[in-house]
Amino acid sequence: MSENEKHESLNFIEQMIEADLKSGKRQAVHTRFPPEPNGYLHIGHAKSIVLNFGLAEKYNGTCNLRFDDTNPVKESTEYVDAIKADIEWLGYEWNGKARYASDYFEQLYTFAVALIEKGLAYVDEQTAEQISAGRTNPSTPGIESPFRNRPVEENLDLFKRMRDGEFEEGSHVLRAKVDMNSPNMHMRDPIMYRIRKVKHHRTGDQWCIYPTYDFAHGQSDSIEEITYSLCTLEFRDHRPLYDWFIEKLGIFPSQQTEFARLNLGYTVVSKRKLLQLVEEGHVSGWDDPRMPTISGYRRRGYTPDSIKNFIKKVGVARRDGITDIALLEHSIREDLNKKANRVFGIQNPLKVVITNWPEDKVEMLQAVNNPEDESAGTREMPFSREIYIERDDFMEDPPSPRKWFRLGPDREVRLKYAYIVKCTGFKKSESGEIEEIYCEYDPETKSGQDTSGKKVKGTLGWVSVAHAVEAEIRLYDRLFRTENLNTIEDDYLNHLNPNSLEVIEHAKLEASLAHAKPGDQFQFERQGYFIVDKDSSSNKLVFNRTVTLRDNWGKQN
Repeated sequence: MSENEKHESLNFIEQMIEADLKSGKRQAVHTRFPPEPNGYLHIGHAKSIVLNFGLAEKYNGTCNLRFDDTNPVKESTEYVDAIKADIEWLGYEWNGKARYASDYFEQLYTFAVALIEKGLAYVDEQTAEQISAGRTNPSTPGIESPFRNRPVEENLDLFKRMRDGEFEEGSHVLRAKVDMNSPNMHMRDPIMYRIRKVKHHRTGDQWCIYPTYDFAHGQSDSIEEITYSLCTLEFRDHRPLYDWFIEKLGIFPSQQTEFARLNLGYTVVSKRKLLQLVEEGHVSGWDDPRMPTISGYRRRGYTPDSIKNFIKKVGVARRDGITDIALLEHSIREDLNKKANRVFGIQNPLKVVITNWPEDKVEMLQAVNNPEDESAGTREMPFSREIYIERDDFMEDPPSPRKWFRLGPDREVRLKYAYIVKCTGFKKSESGEIEEIYCEYDPETKSGQDTSGKKVKGTLGWVSVAHAVEAEIRLYDRLFRTENLNTIEDDYLNHLNPNSLEVIEHAKLEASLAHAKPGDQFQFERQGYFIVDKDSSSNKLVFNRTVTLRDNWGKQN
C-alpha cells in the first residue's frame, strides 16, 4: 500500500493526529471518555468509547475515563458503576483511576476567580427568563445585563457568597463576559456557575454552586492534559467558547474536534427519552433487551466484538446520517456464526409418533456442535419413539404441494442427524387442530450411514419428547415501528412497536440444554441466535432471542 493509499484509508481524525505527530505539534495521544452519570450508556456512547479508547491503543497513548458530574440533580453512583461495568465489558481499560469533574471543583473555582479578576466574568442577578431574553437571536444584537459591568471586587464578593450558600437557587449565576453580539449564541455571556442546593453523589453538601458543562469540560481536559477532546457534532458551536476559556486562562491547550454521532434506525438514544421509557414502564428497565443501552444489548446476547466491529464498519464521519440497524444485526450474526453452538429448540411443538420404533428404545445420535468450528466437537442427542417438531413444519394440505418440502400426508423428510421418516397419518382435536402425527422411519437412512439411496429435499429439527427441556423463550423485535425518529413531528411514544416482545412459555429444547447457564449462547437451528437470560432458575430456563437467522443487510451488500 502506498503512502497516499494509507493516508486515504485513515479517517479524518487519524489523519489529523498523524499530521500533528509528524509536525511535532503533539508528542503524544491522550484522549478521554467523559460520560455524565445520569443514565446508562447507549449504542451512541459505544461509538465514542471505541473511538477514544481505540485511538489511544493505536497510537500507544492513553485514554482517561472522566465522569462529568456537575449536575447533582440527575446523577448517581448507580450510573457510575453501570458505566464502568459497560466499558470493562467492551474490553477497554482506562488510564489509572477513574476521574471526575468533581475532583477539580476547587481548581475550577480558582479558574473562575481568575476570570473575574481579569474582568472576564461577572455575577448576574437576572432571572433565567431575563437572561434568555437578553440573548435575543443570532441576527439581533444581544442586550447586556445591567450587572455586566459590576466592579471586580463586588463580583469576587458575590461569587464567594454564592459558594457560602447565602443565596437561593436561581437568584445568582456567574457569567463569562464574552460577546453579546456574537452570532454564536454560546458566546453571548454563557453561564459558568449556578446555585444547586442538592447533595452531590461524591462531594455531599460541600458545594452548593456547580460549574456548567461549557465551563467544566474544557478546563477538565486541560487539567488532565488531554490532547484530543473528541465530541459529537452538536458541540461544534461550543468549540469557540472551549477555546476562549483555555486562551483567557492560559492553560494547557486541549483541542476539541467533532465527529458525527451514531443515529441508528428504529432507535432513540436520548437519555431523557430512555429514562422516560424506563420510568413509565414501556420497558422492564435500563437493561431490557429492547433498549439500545449497552447493558440491554449485553442481555439480549450481543457480544463486545460484534458491537466494536459494528462501530468500525460505521466509521467516523463529519456529517450526521442514519445507520441501518440491519448492519448491527449483521455484525452479531457474523460473530455468533463462528462462536455459537447449534442446538434444536422447538417453539411451537407438535408431537410426532414414530410407529415402527420400539416404545422403550432410545438411540444416542451424534450431532455437530458448530460446522464453522471443528474444535467445538459433537454432542449426543437421544432419539426415541415420540419427538416434537415445529407445528409449522407440518401441513395437511399445502397450497403449493410441489414447493412444500416439509411434512404432510405421505410426504418424507429427513430428521437431522437421525432418519428419513414418512407421514402415515394424523389426529385432530374436536376443534380441528392437529394434535399429533404418525410417521414410520426407514432404518436404512441413518445420517452418515444411509444405504437407501433415497433423496429428500426437506430436513427438520426435532426434540425427543421424553428428554425435552421446557423453557420460556422471549422473542424480541425492534422497540419502534419508525426508522427515522429524528424527523417525526408527533410524540415518539406513538411510534412504539406493540409487538416488540412475544413470550413463548412452553418451548421444548433438546436435552443438552438442561444445564445451560445465564450468558450461554446458542444458535437454535433454522430459528435464530439465543442467550440464556438472568431470569432463569434451576426450575425454568429463560432464553432471549438475540437476532433471527435471516440477514437482510448481508444479502443487500
